[in-house]
Amino acid sequence: MKLEARRLVERLWNYCNVLRDDGVSSLEYLEQLSFLVFLKMAAEIEEADKILPEHRRRRVLPDTEEWRGRGWPELLDLTGTALEEAYTQLLTDLGKRGEAEETTLGLIFYRARNRLQNPANLRRLIVDLIDKEEWLSASKDIKGDAYEALIARSAEDTKAGAGQYFTPRVLIESIVRCMRPDADDVITDPACGTGGFLLAAYDYIVREHGADMSTEDFARFDNGDAIWGTELVPTTARLAAMNLLLHNLGRPDGTPLIHVEDALAKPPTKRASLVFANPPFGKKSSIVITNVDGSVSRENTSYHRKDFWETTTNKQFNFVQHIANLLTDNGRAAVVLPDNVLFEGGRGTTIRRELLKRYNLHTMLRLPAGIFYAGGVKANVLFFDAAPPRRSEDEPPHTKQLWVYDLRTGHRLTLKQNPLLAGHLEDFERRAFGVGECDLDAAIARRVPEGRLQVFDGAELIDTKDVNLDIGLIEPDAVDAAEPKSLADLTLALSVDLREALAELEDLAVDLGVELPPLIREQP
Repeated sequence: MKLEARRLVERLWNYCNVLRDDGVSSLEYLEQLSFLVFLKMAAEIEEADKILPEHRRRRVLPDTEEWRGRGWPELLDLTGTALEEAYTQLLTDLGKRGEAEETTLGLIFYRARNRLQNPANLRRLIVDLIDKEEWLSASKDIKGDAYEALIARSAEDTKAGAGQYFTPRVLIESIVRCMRPDADDVITDPACGTGGFLLAAYDYIVREHGADMSTEDFARFDNGDAIWGTELVPTTARLAAMNLLLHNLGRPDGTPLIHVEDALAKPPTKRASLVFANPPFGKKSSIVITNVDGSVSRENTSYHRKDFWETTTNKQFNFVQHIANLLTDNGRAAVVLPDNVLFEGGRGTTIRRELLKRYNLHTMLRLPAGIFYAGGVKANVLFFDAAPPRRSEDEPPHTKQLWVYDLRTGHRLTLKQNPLLAGHLEDFERRAFGVGECDLDAAIARRVPEGRLQVFDGAELIDTKDVNLDIGLIEPDAVDAAEPKSLADLTLALSVDLREALAELEDLAVDLGVELPPLIREQP
């Protein structure tokens, strides 16, 4: 990150610490920051357009007489209670516009609420921090990287549940390098969180192919034809929309690139040639109910979709099936999934078998523990391609070989003291995908099974009773058992076990018809 961006992050984050005394969480602060930065950018756009003829000027805020002078200018001139009331009313009015129009503005301000109840602190945030920056003219390396760094820091706020929306940037960039998107691709993430995969894919395309891209090519990305994401939680969706906007992707008054909906609720109406995803960890699928007061509750459910191979309440298996159906005829997917997807029985066995038969699951990266904010999670990246429909069950499976790279054995990582670095992934990228070479297909054809990279026969995997894909580890969990655990490791493991036990008890209570208290039902 550039020094100027780092300084901006420090200034903004230090103010987050001040607001904690007012009861504002890091996610709530980031949300309020998004509102205010958007308003400042809208004012900058209108100021820059004053030199243009009236018919060519852009109005990001509603273009009506009653909105003239509203937005950033009205906030700058107020203090005290008048400022708090004006800001609250402004968010309320923009929230109503958000419900009425499908634009990026509408998405960002949908049901917006003021969380900053101290007028003095609100005034300082507006005047001392945001107004002193030129957000529109600043490069995305400054404003975009700074905003994404704030998202990364807010992920550490485990009490606010922020970590569930954050995938390590190092891992995202590695996956994108392996997939090699280009300007002709149509890209989506059905569980996009704050938009990390979408941004990394777009940055890669601009970096590698931008010199050859036309104005029409860039327009495809800005209007949602070439890239979009889906996010279940409105608050997170607005952070994603702002994140894209600050990275020069999308338009404030244009079609939103983030769709706020349950991606699993219905078959896809639009398909993609590239799908990236890290679905939220946790086994249970649920429908989301938005209450009158804006709060969110969830109810466990099975998704009865004709395009699914199996009906299950398991969120991860539902995402596997959904992503498979999202792909175009020659589409490719890279999905981060926890270990249970590889071996869980019952319907999981059928789903794994169908995936191996119908698609080419050619590569799997076994990730080390300690790289996600969800404590104790062991995850993997599954790379698979679409294939022509099989004409009969007698046809060989499309997965001829599954190559598995073990990054887990010998790597004991933590989020802070020993985090995942780009260097950890270089050998995998080179040996499994030929990153740095021109021809991806040729690089895959030259793979050699040795050391951490092993190969398994697809037909043999399908023929096993459980279709167990928990394979390819040089030294499985016996290594963890042999090494003495630190107090921190033991505490973390115990907390994970307790959370899982509590979740099972809650599920049992629901099955027995017990009404859970609201605080439990509203947990993500």
